[in-house]
Formats: sequence, C-alpha cells, structure tokens
Amino acid sequence: MDIDKQLEIIQRGCAELINAEELRKKLQRGKPLRVKMGFDPTAPDLHLGHCVAIHKLRHFQELGHTVIFLIGDFTGMIGDPSGRSETRPPLTREDVLRNAETYKEQVFRILDPAKTEVRFNSEWMDAFGAADFIRLASRYTVARMLERDDFEKRYRSNTPISVHEFLYPLVQGYDSVALKADIELGGTDQKFNLLMGRHLQAQEGQEPQCIMTMPILEGLDGVKKMSKSYGNYIGITDAPADMFGKVMSVSDELMWRYYELVSRKSLEEIAALKKGVEEGTLHPKAAKEQLAADIVGQYHGEESAQEALQGFNAVFAKGGVPDDMETFTCAQGESSAPAVFLTDAGLSKSRGEARRLVKQGALSVDGEKSDDADTPLAAGDYVVKLGKKRFLKVIVR
Repeated sequence: MDIDKQLEIIQRGCAELINAEELRKKLQRGKPLRVKMGFDPTAPDLHLGHCVAIHKLRHFQELGHTVIFLIGDFTGMIGDPSGRSETRPPLTREDVLRNAETYKEQVFRILDPAKTEVRFNSEWMDAFGAADFIRLASRYTVARMLERDDFEKRYRSNTPISVHEFLYPLVQGYDSVALKADIELGGTDQKFNLLMGRHLQAQEGQEPQCIMTMPILEGLDGVKKMSKSYGNYIGITDAPADMFGKVMSVSDELMWRYYELVSRKSLEEIAALKKGVEEGTLHPKAAKEQLAADIVGQYHGEESAQEALQGFNAVFAKGGVPDDMETFTCAQGESSAPAVFLTDAGLSKSRGEARRLVKQGALSVDGEKSDDADTPLAAGDYVVKLGKKRFLKVIVR
C-alpha cells in the first residue's frame, strides 16, 4: 500500500506519534514492522476503553506488520505506577498467569491469532541476576524519574514511592530492547514508559522505536474515562443485548468518537454517516444502531448483533417489555419498598443510590412513573423499570 495511505490508517485516532518521519523511513524499507504492546494482566476482564489500542494493533496486522502481544507476567508482579497516587499492590505469579489466559481469549476477538506473536517478558527477565538489574538501574537517574508527573506529585505531597516502582519503566523499556521493537503502542498515560524504550534501545545501539499513544476513551457518561470503578463501561464479555443497549445510551456527540476509536468502519464510511446525519438524510438513532451492531458483531458475531438490534427495538423503541427479565420475590412490608427491593435485587448498589435514582425520575411501576422510594408495594405482581433499560418483575407476597 502507498506509504501515505498506510500512515493515514496508522494515525487514525492516534493521540501522539513520535515521530512521523522516523515511521515513514521504517515503512519505506518495505519490511514488516515489529509492533509491540504490553499488557499487565492486573484484572481479568477488558472493556472497550482497553480495546482502543488493540484496534490499532489490528490495523497494523491488516497492513501486513507483525504484532507482538506482550504479557507482562514479570512486570505485573511489580505493578505499573502510571497514574497512581499510591503504590500498586503487586500480584502473585499465579494471579498474573490466570488473568493472562483470560486476556488472550478476549483480545483474539479483535486480533488475528495467526498474525499475533504472544510473548511473556519473564522469558528474558527471569534470567536477570542482581548484577543485571544494577546495570539496568544505572541507565537512568533518580532526577529524571522524578520528572515523571505521577512520581513528582507523590514526591511533593510526601506520598511514599517505593524503590521497586522505579524499576517498572526500566523493565518495560528493556522489553523493547529484547524484542527489537520498531514501534510501541500505549495509552497517553504510558508516554514516559514508552520513551524509556527509545532511550534504552539507543544505548544498546538499536534503532529507537517509534511510539504511538492512543487516547483514553470516555465512558457512557461522556465525562470520565471508561472504567469499571465508575460504572460507565462496556465490557467486551457483556451479553449482546446489554452491550447493544449501553452503546445506544451514549450521546449523539460521543457516538462519533466511538466510531473512530472502536468500530470497524473506515474513515470514509464514518464521514459518509456523519454527513448523512448533518444533512438530515440519516437519523442519529439509525447511525447509533449501526455503531451498536458493529460493536456487538465484533465480540459476539453478526447473528447476535442482529438479534440485539431487534430486541432493542422491540423493548425500548416500541415501549415493550423483555420476555427474559429477572423475577424478584419479596414479602409485603418493608421488603417491598422500592429502595429496598431495588437494592436487594441488584439494580442499585445501595438504598441511598436507589432513593436518588427514584427521586430523579428513573422508576416506573407498571408503566407509571413513581417518585416514592419508601412506600411499600401492596401484594401483587409488578413490572418495574429503572432507567431506560433495566427491567424487573417484582412479586410481592
């Protein structure tokens, strides 16, 4: 493919590339690049925020380059200090390996396993002795380490920084030396670690890798980054109907960012969809349905995507009630008050949250809005709806 066209595809959605001219020279050689991305399996489940960079790896695969999916089973036992206000607790080797297996199963929903080189950095780091670590530590100064934003903030606030945390960026940088990486990907919060790879490669006499940082994807609220801790995430193992519904809940404005960063649509296809919406020939809802179907199709297949689309329209667009909603039974009295049964059934995290949601107008009982969270329901069967897409059949006895 033409070099300019390759660069256009590679830089799609990219936050920063260091640097474009170096990458152009690497591409002009006509040889597959070694494209590295490391994952510390600190948690077993991935969400769409994690997949922004994985989609970029897929772009490299489609252009004929070699993707190295590096599992940091060694660095995972140190704990990445990036963006941390305190020392991250290290994982055991057993935790890391267990999570790594789950990671591999999930990422191959995006990456082509036949074109992916899976590596573990324990391959070379387990062979390091004390003298090797001392030599590696001598490659960088404490002053330069403290220039790093998160370390600087912790230092100024007298928050402890453990010495082993300084080893993390050094080991990640050495991974690039061991793998002879041509380019390394990571989130914007990884820039310091990625630059370390360039630094160590140059010291080893290797051609420094280019680095590419990918943006942090906003969650369903459109404000905070996508995160399980914020409850604004779309997990790639979510059920098709849940995944579809979550995508449909994003704002019309945020939809285009999701299109660019986590869809399979080309830039030309996205531009055509956006033009249709702007000119009024395509309704934003129809554009969002295409996005939701695309995302569900990636992780669950096209048949599941179509079923999710039909189910969404039957339940939400047409005001229907899902056939497979959960049933919750409770005794008449305190247990049948909405604040109580919504919490006990798992639709809210606490009674306080339930009361807040009800006060905000999120509760409907048998199709009627209710702002009363504390008056118990009488004996009977009810269809309860919380928000736009959570249904519950409540049986009060």
